[in-house]
Amino acid sequence: MITIEFPPPDFKIITENEKDLIFDRFRKKYVVLTPEEWVRQNFLNYLVTTLKYPAALIGIEKEIYLGELKKRYDIVVFSKNHQPWMIVECKEMGVPLGQATLEQIVRYHMVLPAAYLVITNGVNTWCCEHNVPAGRWDFIEMLPPHK
Repeated sequence: MITIEFPPPDFKIITENEKDLIFDRFRKKYVVLTPEEWVRQNFLNYLVTTLKYPAALIGIEKEIYLGELKKRYDIVVFSKNHQPWMIVECKEMGVPLGQATLEQIVRYHMVLPAAYLVITNGVNTWCCEHNVPAGRWDFIEMLPPHK
């Protein structure tokens, strides 16, 4: 498991029609502030502020197709060559990370082959690196520097 110290939040939050909205600086719009969105925004802030991942190479909530099923990934970090490099699946804080979450992100990997898979619920974070020669995923102890 990876320990993450999230930077202090400096989010813009408003209330409209009795719903809290948070400004997503990546999508450049307000989105409904769900418990999962809170985790996603904090994790994005960590990637850009603490790890210095380039914001221009991060995709959020885009549609992909798994066969005929339409899904949306949470976060994809692209390489400098604009290829999927890391897929991040966010869950709300109360949701335990387990086999089902890993299976979900591995399915996304079938469409978006990436070197790293990350699952987080804001409290626990796990990262796997694709060990291509061995044909397996290895858990690693820290998020890699962006390449």
